[in-house]
Amino acid sequence: MPRSRARPSADEPPSSVIDAFLDLVLGASCVACARPGRPLCTGCREGLLADLAAASEVVDATPPHWPPEAPAVLASGRYDGALQSLVIAHKERRVLALTAPLGLLLARAVAAHLPSPPARVDDAPTLLVPVPSRAASVRERGHDPTAALALRAARELTRAGRPTRAVPLLRLRPGVLDQADLDAAGRARNLEHAMAVDAARLRALTRRHRRARVIVCDDVVTTGATLAEAHRRLVAGGIVVHGLAALAATPRRSRPEAERPERS
Repeated sequence: MPRSRARPSADEPPSSVIDAFLDLVLGASCVACARPGRPLCTGCREGLLADLAAASEVVDATPPHWPPEAPAVLASGRYDGALQSLVIAHKERRVLALTAPLGLLLARAVAAHLPSPPARVDDAPTLLVPVPSRAASVRERGHDPTAALALRAARELTRAGRPTRAVPLLRLRPGVLDQADLDAAGRARNLEHAMAVDAARLRALTRRHRRARVIVCDDVVTTGATLAEAHRRLVAGGIVVHGLAALAATPRRSRPEAERPERS
């Protein structure tokens, strides 16, 4: 038997009316608190952003035994609680309405790699390179979540006075397996020499930007194998990588500032 839904009163704010409409027509609900209405209700969105904004720094997600020549990995938060629910809903359930708030959080991790205050307009732009997804996964999900988040993060950073573009410079070679069920060693073997730089895009990028700050972006960092391979391949292609950023980091891989390794 379908559940009953109360009609909004005339004095309810527009957001409540919209939420009631979405619940009635689509059966939608907040992925964080299950409140009927938007995929991310106003309260959860404001609470999540407020909690992250209140943090003194983003999460250091640099994995143990990280290559000393590679930049630090920074994430906007830990992969648990509400943030984990939002990432899963966006990635696996194709809740595309979450692209905007999650892209804003990724932009926060990217910004931690950039000069503060923002560089001059005529200074080097920032280029976000999303880690590539398997073609089979993109077909199955109906979208490429990491590419979409990088694009949204670029828009947010540009709006904040930091000219930024998302550029899909990397692609996966055939034969790469789904990483979900692999351990750390398996992920590393699976991704070894698995990526290639898009030569045509790189040539076009070089002609357009003589200097740029390149930040590699991922949605969730677990063992760090994906970001390590992306960094290795870009450097092999002659690209200087200034930082690596992720939307979230698994708790066992995130470390407090006091444990951050020293870097030259």
